[in-house]
Amino acid sequence: MRIAIHGRPFSAETLPFIEEFFQELKKYSPTTYIQQTFRDQCLENKIDLGDHKVFSNLHGLPEVDSAISLGGDGTLLETVTFVRELGIPIFAINTGRMGYLATTKKEDFKEALQTVMKGDCPVEERILVDLSSESRDLFSEGSFALNEVSILKRDTSSMIVAHAYVNGDFLTSYWGDGVLVSTPTGSTGYSLSCGGPLVLPRSQNLIITPICPHNLNLRPLVVPDDSVIDFEIEGRSNNILISLDSRSISIENNIKVRIKKADFMINLYAPKGIIHFQTLREKLSWGRDIRN
Repeated sequence: MRIAIHGRPFSAETLPFIEEFFQELKKYSPTTYIQQTFRDQCLENKIDLGDHKVFSNLHGLPEVDSAISLGGDGTLLETVTFVRELGIPIFAINTGRMGYLATTKKEDFKEALQTVMKGDCPVEERILVDLSSESRDLFSEGSFALNEVSILKRDTSSMIVAHAYVNGDFLTSYWGDGVLVSTPTGSTGYSLSCGGPLVLPRSQNLIITPICPHNLNLRPLVVPDDSVIDFEIEGRSNNILISLDSRSISIENNIKVRIKKADFMINLYAPKGIIHFQTLREKLSWGRDIRN
């Protein structure tokens, strides 16, 4: 099997696990490609990586069968930017804190890795959102996000206004700090903290969630995932922040953007025994009575 491995800078506390992971991986003798920055840190810490090759940038991922993310949810989101439309599944091992998307715990990784390397691990498809604008190329490295697109005010206390249209029909004007469009995967992230609903991953929906709206009767709206959502953005500030998951840029005021479902999906390995409802209870304490 040919695999690509990506990780973020790790702490001394995580170092023993990284060493253990690569020792375990050697048992399967894969052809291994390691992201350069992560590889350099591993070598600085004298981790035996075995025979491997290197990839370095967003467009440098070679032809592989799967990808492994070592870190937290942020590392997984970065891995998505490498995988892009290749369609290869991603196996995410959580070495961070919450690890909502990276559901495999360090203590469980050996059994899960075995199922991945043997091809016995089920895969879940996750939709992404795509961002575009007629006036400029917003993200040269790929205008897509697994969690959400966020449109936010920047460097000012003044509100912004986002006039929203769904499939060409006027929806409403969002006055406030901004607005975001989330996938079902992202419904447990930024959208949730803004009062958005929990949506199951395969629900075929997108969620439009206002961020600190000044018009208090606005609520999050769930629309079909084949909807085309247009925003005309106005504000008193000179620039506005647009984010795709953890990537962000500043854009000029008075711009039009379009958000829709991307024309490709991301595949995530789902180790046996990991159920979405279980993750809700464990990671978000969903329904837990904290009095007991």
